[in-house]
Amino acid sequence: MRYLSTRGGDERLSFEETVLTGLAPNGGLYIPEHIPALPADWQTRWRDLSFPALSVEILSLYIDPNEISRAELTALVDKSYATFRHPDITPLAKLDEHTYVLELFHGPTFAFKDVALQLLGNLFEFFLVRRNARKAEGEKPEKLTVVGATSGDTGSAAIYGLRNKADVSIFILHPKGRVSPIQEAQMTTVIDQNVHNIAVNGTFDDCQDIVKALFADRAFNATHRLGAVNSINWARILAQTVYYFLAYFRLPPAPLQFVVPTGNFGDALAGYYARRMGLPAARLAIATNANDILARFWASGAYATRDPAAPASDGRQAGAVQATLSPAMDILVSSNFERLLWHLAHDADGERDAARAGAAVAGWMRAVKADGRVALSPAVLARARADFVAERVSDAQTLATIRAHYDADPPYVADPHTAVALAAARAVAPLNAPATIQVVLSTAHPAKFSEAVTRALAGAPRFDFERDVLPEEFRGLLERERRVVDVEAPDVELVKRVIERFAEKEPENVDEAATVSV
Repeated sequence: MRYLSTRGGDERLSFEETVLTGLAPNGGLYIPEHIPALPADWQTRWRDLSFPALSVEILSLYIDPNEISRAELTALVDKSYATFRHPDITPLAKLDEHTYVLELFHGPTFAFKDVALQLLGNLFEFFLVRRNARKAEGEKPEKLTVVGATSGDTGSAAIYGLRNKADVSIFILHPKGRVSPIQEAQMTTVIDQNVHNIAVNGTFDDCQDIVKALFADRAFNATHRLGAVNSINWARILAQTVYYFLAYFRLPPAPLQFVVPTGNFGDALAGYYARRMGLPAARLAIATNANDILARFWASGAYATRDPAAPASDGRQAGAVQATLSPAMDILVSSNFERLLWHLAHDADGERDAARAGAAVAGWMRAVKADGRVALSPAVLARARADFVAERVSDAQTLATIRAHYDADPPYVADPHTAVALAAARAVAPLNAPATIQVVLSTAHPAKFSEAVTRALAGAPRFDFERDVLPEEFRGLLERERRVVDVEAPDVELVKRVIERFAEKEPENVDEAATVSV
């Protein structure tokens, strides 16, 4: 299996090169040359496998055994998921006969990002240690400078996946004041020598744009050997396909629909690849908050950062990110949507020509950058609608949904992102075949979003947040010492200065909590 850029070109990379490179030099994202078919006996042979064993089977379809042997892959996977608190890794919770919650938050940082980032951290270390072992005595070892942007959960999951990894430094950018207090504390209280937090005075999209600009700067990239942890890294998407299959095997026989709360489209894209591989499931349901670029695309066929129907006073009209109760989804442009666009262009092309698909995507992304929008053809939109349905959910609906499920029998405490998906599931259910089971992906533990949960459940009899929701691991977290660099503006040059200061030589007094400004 080789990997190519969504924006075309002759480059074809191995899995190792794809993982270590992250973003293609032409700005595209890496995708597999083809989507492998499942083995003929997959439904019987895989049915009773554990999550780690199922991971090995699925990942093996995309990784040449000459790159990572089956024994090496098994060891990497087992090491990655040994850190999870639940034996099923991603267990299901039954709400009623037709609704289940797929809980993806049982990893070290209580968020779904752990599923991919525990593995990605081990892959980085595995590849670098192997490369350096092959070097001649005295030859300079390879090091990786990992940079990433986070709207909340990616940062802490990446940090926990890479802390103290050999030959790796990690720099995480987050929008200052736009992540939850618990999310910020999970990142900034990790003071390992190779971990660096950067608080940018801007939005998540600003942070994401800075990361993309760093990768596009060939000289800077070559000097610091940048690696990606955001879902632009293909390994993250691949790792996340596994829990779709696990849910299929753990549920009673029935038509399935997965409902995915999403901002950057990575989790939803993993479900798309699972379906394309052959997993039997209905159209994926996309759940968005007020930052609804995806819902508007499925409604109109226009991928636009501005909503022309919004009132002039609405932030969407100005192309601004709206702050919501589900901040991990407060994203204006969904990076992974580009991967779906490539497949839509490729499938709409009569000859399924990869070069033409790449040229089409490159043109579309230029239009989005220049004009803030691109309108796709009816043929492309029809293909998108064959695989997805989308629904927008307001903050008021989010709060009402949290309360409704707490008051239900059995009671269930949902975080606001899960609540967005639960509300969307209810809205799209009438479109499904009879007896369809909806599987709602729960992306974070409710304790990570205490403000929204306590607001929704204010006045609820017998509810006590600390007793009913707060994990022991979070107690005292907000009071721990921190280390973070404040960057006063969303300026790539300011971020470069921070990376250059630390990348070559880690700070000596890393045991001291500090906040500095640039």
